[in-house]
Amino acid sequence: MSLAIADPAPADLYDTALRSAGRPEERWQWFAHYEGGRRHSLAEALGQWVGRADDADRDLLARAEGTVLDAGCGPGRLVAELADQGREAIGVDTSRVAVLLTRALGATALRRSLFDPLPAEGSWDTVLLADGNIGIGGNPVALLTRCRELVTSAGRVLVELDPPGTGLRAARVRLERGTERGSWFPWAHVGVDAVDAPAAAAGLRVEAVWERDGRSFASLAPAAGDDAAVLRLRAS
Repeated sequence: MSLAIADPAPADLYDTALRSAGRPEERWQWFAHYEGGRRHSLAEALGQWVGRADDADRDLLARAEGTVLDAGCGPGRLVAELADQGREAIGVDTSRVAVLLTRALGATALRRSLFDPLPAEGSWDTVLLADGNIGIGGNPVALLTRCRELVTSAGRVLVELDPPGTGLRAARVRLERGTERGSWFPWAHVGVDAVDAPAAAAGLRVEAVWERDGRSFASLAPAAGDDAAVLRLRAS
């Protein structure tokens, strides 16, 4: 995951969180504070991000065909797993520490936003939005539209979603540790049963949904007849 990809303001605190994530005794200090009062511990998430791929991750990656772009790759566990399998994959993240950690695992990563110019646009077979990264920027339609631009007409966008009943919710969030406060940044939550509408608005259709170890996923494919619209977007 990358909390910083859409807004550089919280990047420094996110980098600090990633540096400390390898020390289990420090993970519990980190929280995501949602505007309005709710605070969510990041201890479990940080441990997952800096760990290696688990069974649910490997199940997701088994559905990733051909060349893979991991959007908001974080510390790189998924890109590293693909590299270990001899797959062609690149991670993208705005966090300097995330990119360094990914490269330390022997994987390839670029420090830039998903909305910056990227290699091989329109030629990727798979784009990953794991760890809830469909929430990046707080606008799932804009993000999925960008992912649609990146994949081939036969490509797939594989997304990790929130549980059924979550709906589609925009939020403002900041990172916190003790008295440290990050800047507010936009985020979104999309339930597995609410992804159809933003996918359709982005020129994608829901091809499959599945659950593994309490995590929810969907495979999104380009909608039929959408190629001309994508070409117009790229030319604009």
